Amino acid sequence: MATLAQTSASGITTARPTSIAAGTTRTQTLIAAAFAAMLGTVMIWGVGFSHISAFHNAAHDVRHSNGFPCH
Repeated sequence: MATLAQTSASGITTARPTSIAAGTTRTQTLIAAAFAAMLGTVMIWGVGFSHISAFHNAAHDVRHSNGFPCH
């Protein structure tokens, strides 16, 4: 994260964090968060119910490592 130096009236310089994507609107942030949530859901649930055993086993291990019981 980038920082911006700011000097107060008393002469003390402090570092204030700034956003990397300062021009990003709230709507864009919510769309990105929704997309990330949907992608995560597909990766965990969709692949977990896959008939390809390698995909199923990978999702199964992730569920157990996150403490989510699946059987």
